[in-house]
Amino acid sequence: MYVGIAVLAGNGAAGITGALLWLSNRLSNSFWYLLRLAQAAVAVQVAIGLILLARGETAPDGLHLVYGIAPLVISLVSEGMRLGAAQSELEGVQDIEGLQRSEQIAIARRVARAEMGVMTVGSLLILTLALRAYQTGGV
Repeated sequence: MYVGIAVLAGNGAAGITGALLWLSNRLSNSFWYLLRLAQAAVAVQVAIGLILLARGETAPDGLHLVYGIAPLVISLVSEGMRLGAAQSELEGVQDIEGLQRSEQIAIARRVARAEMGVMTVGSLLILTLALRAYQTGGV
C-alpha cells in the first residue's frame, strides 16, 4: 500500500512541478530528483507485483495488472522520447563547439526544457494510470 501511495505522490509531485516549471519557462534540478524518485517507486511497485504474481496471488481483475505494469512501460518510452526531443533540438547544429557560449547555453536550455516536457507528460500519464489502478483494486 505504501509503495502505491509513493507512486501516486511521486508522479503527482514530479508532474505538477514539471508542468509549472515548463509553463514558466524555468529549469530546476528539483524536477529531475522528484522524477527519479517517482520512477524508483514505479520500479519497486512493479517488482512487488511480479513477486506477488509469482507466489500465486491474483489481482482483482486483469485491468489492475495492466494499470500496474503500464507505468514502467511509460517510463521507458518517455526516456526514449526524451532522447528524441534532445536530438530534434540539435538538428541543424553542425558544430556546437564552434558556436558562441551564449548560443550553446540557449541550445542547452531548449534541450533541457524539451526533455522536461516529455518527462512531465510521462509522469502525468503514470499518475493517471496509478489512480485508475487504485480504483480497480486499491493501491
